[in-house]
Amino acid sequence: MTGLMRVIAVLFVAGGVALGGPARSLAVSESQQLVEKAKLTAAKLLVHKEFPQLRGWMKRAKGVLIVPSMLKAGFVFGAGGGEAILLARDKSGKWSAPAFYTIFAGSFGLQIGVENSEIMFVVMTDKGMKALINNEVKLGATGSMALGPIGAGVAGATTIGLGEDIYAFSKGVGLYGGIALEGAWIKKRKSYNADYYGKLATPKAIVIDRKFNNSGADKLRALLDIR
Repeated sequence: MTGLMRVIAVLFVAGGVALGGPARSLAVSESQQLVEKAKLTAAKLLVHKEFPQLRGWMKRAKGVLIVPSMLKAGFVFGAGGGEAILLARDKSGKWSAPAFYTIFAGSFGLQIGVENSEIMFVVMTDKGMKALINNEVKLGATGSMALGPIGAGVAGATTIGLGEDIYAFSKGVGLYGGIALEGAWIKKRKSYNADYYGKLATPKAIVIDRKFNNSGADKLRALLDIR
């Protein structure tokens, strides 16, 4: 590379960093892709024959955390994780813009295999929403939020809101035959929130105060608007 070419390359990289050009565009694209995948997951689970009551739960939900892909793999020790988005529902029934999160779950025991799951966590209490907004959350009876029945167990419930903070509707493909969510950690994805809305965007500012919006999530919000 000639001296002139080196100078041009350095200026190009510096300009990209200073202007937030290519690097920022890629990050925003990844955030938007997650929103699009979440929309596909919601569209699938909301009409799934195994979850006939999901739409009814969504009408009463305080919020929903959607995980388009939670991959779990392991031999004896298993670990899983994925990206997620959180939306809140106000008193009028309107859904907020999405805030971005990461979920991680680990387990130990006799296990082998790989599983990929799509999950909708339906948040039924103000306590559950506050925990997701303000803290790093651990699911389970001894964690930050009480996790109710999963999947068909939720669909078989006769009443809405059985005293638990959050319920999970999950469909997985793989060798585990069911994903373990007890003890899973849910953390804010600060970089995605900043890239999608701006550096001052926090989950509270996005889903509660509603200071930020992105039209890229309009179709997802419309899908969740169940009357």
